[in-house]
Amino acid sequence: MTDRYDGDVLAGDWRGRGRKVIPTVAATPGLVVELAGSDSGTGFVGAVVGLEKGNVALEDRHGKRRWFPLGGGFLVDGELVVLTAPAKAAPTRPARTASGSVAAPQQRARVARASRILVEGRHDAELVEKVWGADLRVEGVVVEYLEGVDRLPEALAELRPGADCRVGVLVDHLVPGSKESRIAQAAGGAHVLVVGHPYVDVWQAVKPARLGLDAWPVIPRGIEWKHGICDALGWPHADQTDIAAAWQRILGSVRDYTDLEPELLGQVEHLIDFVTG
Repeated sequence: MTDRYDGDVLAGDWRGRGRKVIPTVAATPGLVVELAGSDSGTGFVGAVVGLEKGNVALEDRHGKRRWFPLGGGFLVDGELVVLTAPAKAAPTRPARTASGSVAAPQQRARVARASRILVEGRHDAELVEKVWGADLRVEGVVVEYLEGVDRLPEALAELRPGADCRVGVLVDHLVPGSKESRIAQAAGGAHVLVVGHPYVDVWQAVKPARLGLDAWPVIPRGIEWKHGICDALGWPHADQTDIAAAWQRILGSVRDYTDLEPELLGQVEHLIDFVTG
């Protein structure tokens, strides 16, 4: 037999049963609102034109403005509503480039300067482009690769550095006593800045953690470094195609400047400041 008294008859919102729920509407600019009167259609009608200290300003079609407290007593499209202040949008952080700089508004790339940044090889150029490319396009700075630091004197003779043509040079393995340091010392001048990083190759400037490594493998002297790295990591290295694929794997792991070693970061920033100063 059914128990007609089964359950708690007072459970739930028994007082609100059948009561019409009045929706809340944000008082956004331009929203047309009617002040509810004793009879429909007799209240003030206007568009939202302002909000201040819990009050809303309505302006009618004749330009007359009146202020009313936010809350109930308004009609929107003939339906009773409760007007509320619009939710404030969360503050947005400025967009940043991969180098960490604040991104400039969308604009066309600047016409290239005569000044240049020279790097040793293609891989150096691709890494600089990935992290600093957006900044360099805004500044109109072109990055060119030398295909070896031995070509630096020839490249400088072609560019003819001067007050309107500054040249910044990034050299791999720039350590005291190296061939690179001797070439860099001979190439320096008032309008030429040669800087470098201590790594054998720019591959090492990518933090090893990005590839799941604790550290880059140490390659014995006499073994071509990139082939040795690929061999130590179990990557194919039979020909240049394999080496190129290994580099793309490394480059693809780089998201932004935080994935690069500070010894490279500071030097590239120094070069950009020099050629744009």
